[in-house]
Amino acid sequence: MLLCAGGVTSAEDLTVCADRPGKATATCTVPAGHWQIETGLADWSLQKADGERDTSLAIGETTIKLGLTDASNIEVDLTPWERTASRAGAAHDSASGFGDVNILYKQRLTASEAPLQVSALPFVKAPTANRSLGNGEWEGGFLLPIGYAIPSSPLSLAFTPEMDLLADGDGHGHHLAMTQVMDLGWQATSQLNLSAELWGQWDWDPAGTTRQYSADTALAYLVGNRVQLDAGANFGLNRNTPDVELYAGFAELF
Repeated sequence: MLLCAGGVTSAEDLTVCADRPGKATATCTVPAGHWQIETGLADWSLQKADGERDTSLAIGETTIKLGLTDASNIEVDLTPWERTASRAGAAHDSASGFGDVNILYKQRLTASEAPLQVSALPFVKAPTANRSLGNGEWEGGFLLPIGYAIPSSPLSLAFTPEMDLLADGDGHGHHLAMTQVMDLGWQATSQLNLSAELWGQWDWDPAGTTRQYSADTALAYLVGNRVQLDAGANFGLNRNTPDVELYAGFAELF
């Protein structure tokens, strides 16, 4: 996520800087007047608990970004097709279709060349998925991506605190949820970045609090300055979190 070098001054020198891979969110924004597409080719997860086996598969989840200024961009995130399946003994249930749509705005709050960078990222979720895949409710949240490039080192740190307003499970009202991501990145070469993360989410639904935790790893590889390939694996640390999640994708700056 921190592959983009600071201090770029010309169109020829621009380098893609994507929020993927990983669950942390980059502080960088798309340059003014430029487009960026970040696509998950496939994202698959598996969770087993109490004799039940749940899987999910998303194909082509894409974020389309437009740079508004050199410190801000607008984003639309959509999933053209996803499928969930659940099996418990002889019982089997599945659903597939178009997913929910997220609309986001990112504003970088610090100078592009600063070692410590901070951005603000509010978003709203439009309930475009059918009721078998989504909850049919409008939701939203606020992220505060923070990134720090350790001086004279190929290492970087990133944190993404997030507060969300989610629909209650019974469909009556909304409640707060919180997410935190801590990321350690290693710029192994000028083209290859490796990262390790710890992720946690606390969902304070009135019906009962749900806690999820995972340990994640990812890699990103630059193909030229404007194309990034990536892959990652997430591993659940408690019963409420998918046991494993595997994904791969790419990002391209236009």
